[in-house]
Formats: sequence, structure tokens, C-alpha cells
Amino acid sequence: MAPNAGHTAKTRQRRGEGQWALGYREPLNPNERSKKDDPPLNVRTRIENNYAHRGFDAIDPGDLRGRFRWFGLYTQRKPGIGGGRTAVLEPEELDDRYFMLRVRIDGGALTTEQLRLLGELSQTYARDTADITDRQNIQYHWISIEDVPTIWRKLESAGLTTMEACGDSPRVILGSPVAGISADEVIDATPAIEEIRRRYVGDPSLANLPRKFKTAISGQQDVAHEIHDVAFVGVEHPDHGPGFDLWVGGGLSTNPMLAVRLGAWVPLAEVPEVWAGVVSAFRDYGYRRLRSRARIKFLVKDWGAQRFREVLEREYLGRALLDGPPPRVPEHPVDHVGVHPQVDGRYYVGGAPVAGRASGSMLIATAKAAERAGAGRVRLTPQQKLVVLDVPHGEVEGLRAELSEAGLRTDPSPWRRGIMACTGIEFCKLAIVETKAKANALVADLERRLADITGGIEDPVSIHLNGCPNSCARIQVADIGLKGQIVTDAEGRQVEGFQVHLGGGLGLDAGFGRKLRGHKVTAAQLTDYVERVVRNFVTQRQEGERFAQWAARAEETALT
Repeated sequence: MAPNAGHTAKTRQRRGEGQWALGYREPLNPNERSKKDDPPLNVRTRIENNYAHRGFDAIDPGDLRGRFRWFGLYTQRKPGIGGGRTAVLEPEELDDRYFMLRVRIDGGALTTEQLRLLGELSQTYARDTADITDRQNIQYHWISIEDVPTIWRKLESAGLTTMEACGDSPRVILGSPVAGISADEVIDATPAIEEIRRRYVGDPSLANLPRKFKTAISGQQDVAHEIHDVAFVGVEHPDHGPGFDLWVGGGLSTNPMLAVRLGAWVPLAEVPEVWAGVVSAFRDYGYRRLRSRARIKFLVKDWGAQRFREVLEREYLGRALLDGPPPRVPEHPVDHVGVHPQVDGRYYVGGAPVAGRASGSMLIATAKAAERAGAGRVRLTPQQKLVVLDVPHGEVEGLRAELSEAGLRTDPSPWRRGIMACTGIEFCKLAIVETKAKANALVADLERRLADITGGIEDPVSIHLNGCPNSCARIQVADIGLKGQIVTDAEGRQVEGFQVHLGGGLGLDAGFGRKLRGHKVTAAQLTDYVERVVRNFVTQRQEGERFAQWAARAEETALT
């Protein structure tokens, strides 16, 4: 050992991470200062009593780019600003005078009356925009601050809300779109989701977290549980029956991590309490010094599953959790598209828009079609799809035709079925490239070019497009993940393009896609590139081999 090495190790002070439980209560960055100066949920009063009357120019910057998020509001991108300027302009230069408004729909659960209202609000206040997100939300654009209180009143009269749809808070809870009606689920998680929402959404004690917090609770593996801050996954305990396996610490963005099992089995009635314990542990021990390290995944990585479970049990639950088995991994991805039997003899029918691009007109048409078919419930899915529940057998074909006419195909090509895209540069201030229109064009091109091999593809090849590195469209866990960036084309020009991730996945293929050193494609080259890679996969794969397996072993020449 070098002289004084031991002394140095003992005396070196680790820099504080802003953990409340360790006494670091003084805010260490502007975001933390803003939340301490004024609890974010207070902003609603100012919107209703001040900003909605005085207009956009009256909005305090701290509310505009901070606290508004706790009620689902973000300023959208000013039209005409190219992706190359995203990171160099000041926030006020990127801000338009209109807002994105996100409606949280826990479990994706809606009645047809609620769906119709969402469509009507879109047509009246949002220029007919109403995208379906991969978090089972509806996302509006072109919202004026003057209209927000009226929108809230209409939503809340129908049992909907935008509260904590964004912000450093517990965001929408993902749940199975077919909870309670699927023969494949271990347990119906609906009561737990509803109880968490009733008890905790809007609770001031949980409204100031280090960063956003994402939850998934499902009796089957159809909600991407591996990439959530906390997830409860249906599993059968050999002694105690159906319940949930507890996972923590998942998340994507620029430092992707898969959630880890705590090895704990949780009965349905205890899910809300355990959920609140995990959130509270994050609130108290999460890192608040640097926003880039403020997600729970960094705490779990540093602590490990065993220590996290011990702290949860000792400090937040006051009791030990039962040990339990891991859930069984499904053999194929689950997206609920098409026609499927329910346990009660009726059917659910899932339709696919292109990359979640919907409209108020589509939602209203779907609500009317569902009601004509005798159905009163619909669900949004974590794959940007829409499902109509409780359809009598004799009404299935008529409903399918009406959904198709509305833009929701129940028999989509694998390219339409497997596509996902974030908002992109059309509206998002973080984006570098366009995504939704590119996804639509890509699907149309692939349907035409790959018609000869479509029938030979067992599972859709998932293609996810993201406008920036933040991975709202889950690029690291797609078969073909495309991260938007500015690239140099063959003529030396700076143009829109993508870094490519290949062979990511969840379930059997849980892991992040393979990146080839320096490999990027321009937006203009994208269709040619995807066609080439898919044809190589179909030609080279072994019997039963999935895309992720092939991509992991394929030569680079087959992937470029």
C-alpha cells in the first residue's frame, strides 16, 4: 500500500447527493429550489384565477417551465425551428404560446362516454389533436392557457384529470388493457390501481420527488414492467396464491437500466401500501443534486436489490415482505391487436393507428362504433393502440369495419403493428428530428416493399423512432430503435438522421439494442436501410429465431 493511502481513503469526503433522509434539505439546483419555494400543486390556483384571464404573457417563468408540468402542461415547440438549434436556443426562444396537455388515464381505462368527451375537447380546443401515448395517456396540442380551466372542469366532471400527468411526481399508472377479462392474466390489478389513484394522486407529501416516477401494475406482462421505476407483475405464489412480484429501478433515456426483482411477493390488498413505501423511499433517499442522476434507477444501482428491500421493509413498511417466485416470461410480445375472446364469452377488439397518431375525430368515431356494437368500455395500450372491450360475437365484424374506417386497423401489417414514435420536432422542444410523419411514411413504404415476405414474419419487427436521446418511444428495447440526431450525408450536409439500436427487447429478450460503432442513417435513407436489415433477418435467421437473437449474432455487414 502506498504511504498514507489508508488515511486518504478514510478522510475523503463524498459529496452530498441532496438526499433528504441524510439531512440534505437545502436545494442544490434551481429545480429543487423552485419546488421548495412554492409547492407545485399550488399552481392550479394561479392558472384558474390569474393566467387564464390575463393570458400567456402574464405567466411567471417558474410556473411556465416548471410547476405547470404537475398539471400536464408543457409549452410546445415554436414552428419552424430546426433540430440543429434545439440545444443552442434559450427556452423562451423555443416556447410557442400554446401548450401540450396530457390527460392521465390510469390503466388506460375509459368508458365510451369519456372517450367521446376526449374527442370533443380535442375538436373544440386542440385543433383535433389527440395522440395516444405509450403511457396510455391522451396528449393534446395547440391548447391556449385561457381554455385550461374549462377543459379541467369538463374532464373532472367525467372522472378524468391532468393532475400529476407530468412533473416530479407519480405519473400515470400503466395497467393491462384487458384486466379482468383476459384468460392469460394471473390476477386483476384494477382494484390496486384505483386505490392508489384514490389515495395518492394529488397527495402533497408525494408531489415533490427528485424526478418523475413511473409505475406499472398488471396481472400479465403487457405493460413493459422492466423499464419502470416500480412495477408489480402478476405471479402465482405456491403457498399464497395469485399476487404480484415487486420490481424497482427501471428506466431508459441516456442511462438505460432494467428494473431488478426484490424477490418479494405482494398480495393485491397490500399493493397500495407497498407502492407508497417505494415512492417514499425514493422521495427521501433519491439523489437531488444532479437532475441527470435523480431517477430511482441510480439509487437502486448503488444500493442493490437487497439493501433497497431492507430499507423499504424497515423504514417504510415496518414489517418483512414475503419471499416469492419470479413471474413466467411469455413466449411472444403482447399488444392486444386483433380479435380475442374474453373470459365471459364476449370479445375484445384491438385497433392500431400509426405510431399513436390519433385525433378527436377518431376518438368520437370509435366511441360511437363501440356503442353501436353494444360495448361501453375502451382501453388505451402501452403500445399506442386502442382496444374495445365487451363486444358480442355477432357485432365483431361490423365493429372491425367501423374501426378501420376511423383509422384503427384490427388486422394491421406487421410494420403498422410494430411501429412506435414519440411526439418529435413537430411539437416537442427537446426533439431534433421529425418522427410521426416519418413513421407514417415508413409504414406505407414497408407495406409496399416487403409485401412478399410479410406472411413469413411470426412476430412484428418493432421499429421505434425517437426525436431525441430521451427514449420516450423506448428505442433501446425495440428490434430496430432509431434515435434522432443531426448527421452528415454523403454530400457533407447536416441533415436529419438516426443512430441505430438493433435487437433490444423485453420479456424473453429483455436487454438493450446493439449499437454499431459510428453507424447512422439519414432520414432519407431510412426506408432503404430498414428494408435491407429485415430482408437479411428473414434470409439468415434460424428456425424459430427472434429478431433480437439474430441481431446479437449477425455479422455487422448484415446490420448496416
